[in-house]
Amino acid sequence: MRNKLNLKKYLILCIIILIVFIVIFSIINWIQYNKYTKNVNIIISNIVENIQTQYPNVNMNDIIKILNSEEITNNGLLSQYGIDIEKDSVIYKNNEDYAFFMVINIGVGIILIIVVAIIFMSYQKSQNKKIKEITKYIEEINNKNYTLDIKDNDEDELSILKNELYKITVMLKEQAENSKNDKLGLKKSLEDISHQLKTPLTSITIMLDNILDNPDMEVNTRNEFIKDINREISNINFFVQTLLKLSKFDADTIVFNSRTEKLEDIIEESIKNVLPICDLKNIDIVVSKERGETKDAQQEPEVKCDLKWQIEAVTNILKNSVEHSKTNDKINIYFSENNMYSEIIIKDEGIGIDKQDLKHIFERFYKGKNSSKDSVGIGLALAKTIVEKDNGYITVESEINKGTSFYIRYLK
Repeated sequence: MRNKLNLKKYLILCIIILIVFIVIFSIINWIQYNKYTKNVNIIISNIVENIQTQYPNVNMNDIIKILNSEEITNNGLLSQYGIDIEKDSVIYKNNEDYAFFMVINIGVGIILIIVVAIIFMSYQKSQNKKIKEITKYIEEINNKNYTLDIKDNDEDELSILKNELYKITVMLKEQAENSKNDKLGLKKSLEDISHQLKTPLTSITIMLDNILDNPDMEVNTRNEFIKDINREISNINFFVQTLLKLSKFDADTIVFNSRTEKLEDIIEESIKNVLPICDLKNIDIVVSKERGETKDAQQEPEVKCDLKWQIEAVTNILKNSVEHSKTNDKINIYFSENNMYSEIIIKDEGIGIDKQDLKHIFERFYKGKNSSKDSVGIGLALAKTIVEKDNGYITVESEINKGTSFYIRYLK
């Protein structure tokens, strides 16, 4: 805004100066006119006085009539004295005054040109200074210096360019910071992935070495080792597959095919996926439909979602509940629908989640105090990402040694 005001100030100043010089020229012309008039009047007065002295009978009105006549009665008379009435002034004083006023007019004109030139050069210098500043800023940005504060509240072209350059600087600064954070995040993620893979791979290596070093090992012991190896490989496979799925969500390459699906179908398919680990701990899963608040209470609760991915999300939550449940425990699943959302509630009777861990359980690679040894810390993170993709959200409540409840709600 300031530069726009400066430009206006220069323009106003030029206009004021032009007006001043026009006034000066007008005053000079007025003085010149008065000077000419005075000179002519003095000469005429002298001529008339001499005529009246020499010729007392001459009528004054005739003299005035002759003075105001525009007709030339005898052009050759004055030419005898070297005077051209078309070019020369009969009154020599007027010639002197004309030369004097011509010098004044030329001088004033030169001053006007100099003043306007100074104003123009001053404005140009100001613009050149800004261009040099912008050039310097660009050089600093090329040197990866993004700490420049080049905001400008002006509204001329260079200020607009300066502000756009500032926006680019902010964007580059954010990108540089994001790149740095991404590198730190990648480093941490690689460390977490390495740690998650290191433990099962070490266990597999040790068990394989025992099998190879003991060819006469008892069959039962060998079978136990093989089962443990199979379990560890399954955990690694689950971990890798989940990582790949999360990376696809991060890259925004997954397209959801949303259709209206029954909550009961999602729950049934999810239970099938965890039945093998439920059987190992003799865990019973009980599903109950709660009476909803819809207009048609008999209508089956539904949700608009991608069936495959929502089964993946509910499966991961169920898997977490099974892992934290004790042998012979029970897991209850309730589902319902109202005018605001469709809901799935998963309640277990497990060891619970510590309050300090509760707010972190959906973070990647986070493992709380009561996490099972097979937990890799990304199943719940994937579940949260999937549910939110289908316009839903997950909340959790837990109490140590009393169990945990997950609430999955899909907004309408």
